[in-house]
Amino acid sequence: MTLPSGTISLSQVNTELEISPSSTTINMSDAAVRALAEVPSGAIAMSNLQGKTNAAFVAAQGGSVATQGSFKVHTFTSSGTFTVTDAGDANGSNSVEYLVVGGGGSGASFGGGGGGAGGFRQNFPSPSTGGVGVSTQSYPISIGGGASGSQGTYGGGNDGSSSSAVGISSAGGGGGGDIYGTPANSDGNPGGSGGGGSSGQGLATRPGGSGNSPPVSPPQGNPGGQGKGQPNHLSGGGGGGASQGGSNAPGSFGTPAAPGGNGTATSIPGTSTTFAGGGAGGYFTNTSQGGGGSGGSGGGGAEGQAGTANTGGGSGGGGPSSSARSGSGGSGIVVLRYRFQSD
Repeated sequence: MTLPSGTISLSQVNTELEISPSSTTINMSDAAVRALAEVPSGAIAMSNLQGKTNAAFVAAQGGSVATQGSFKVHTFTSSGTFTVTDAGDANGSNSVEYLVVGGGGSGASFGGGGGGAGGFRQNFPSPSTGGVGVSTQSYPISIGGGASGSQGTYGGGNDGSSSSAVGISSAGGGGGGDIYGTPANSDGNPGGSGGGGSSGQGLATRPGGSGNSPPVSPPQGNPGGQGKGQPNHLSGGGGGGASQGGSNAPGSFGTPAAPGGNGTATSIPGTSTTFAGGGAGGYFTNTSQGGGGSGGSGGGGAEGQAGTANTGGGSGGGGPSSSARSGSGGSGIVVLRYRFQSD
């Protein structure tokens, strides 16, 4: 608590100093009272204690720092260091809330599967006693890169890289399956969210990659959709997103390519922002573009669109051309939030 800015009783001072019972007689020259009043020597008046608190709060440096009321928010869009200079205490704050998003996977070229979103993990909003406890030290922050796009004929998608902070790691998104690869290569890759499947050597129907890989609780992502291998309309499934799996490839010619799974919105950056959407699948015989899931993902089309930087979005699969490339996955992000003062 914080002492009132008006009249203060000695029992309130005792309560603030955690002296029990509150009726205990205290000496105004005691070291604890002086520290609370911030008067190192000389007489202490009750007015010196107005508005003071015995609580300690987290203080830290690193990243781009913003103030939101009684909270500090550190945003990392590239790798760096989160340096805790004061670990605080239980009376004030001694933990941080987090958002950690991995880099998005890329879609496959030439009608392949869409890229899966990077893993999405957060504990915001956490209970007042929740969060990840911190100590006075430097914590390395790693921002996962989005996967490079698939180049050239019949190329499978690539996996994004993981992001990590304060002991929390989010996996990169899985790459989309290759339309003319071996059956195994036509499956979407596993990841934070899985890449969309394709059609193994043209005619098979292949599954999307699994999401939440490696497994954590709550899950960090969802699976990719399955590819379609019917003659004349071969197409890839959508990549999985943070809140929804990728759609399965359409089963009829002329239908837009499979959309990616939607991402998840969070207000930890200060405004509601959606992260980790899955990329749309590509279409071998149709340029009708599928939409990426909400959250920075790319659509599929003549050339697959890239995922948006620092969202963890997967990229879309390429369209009906042997040179139709896929875009790159979106890079990841880390956001850390903590209370730095009383309300």
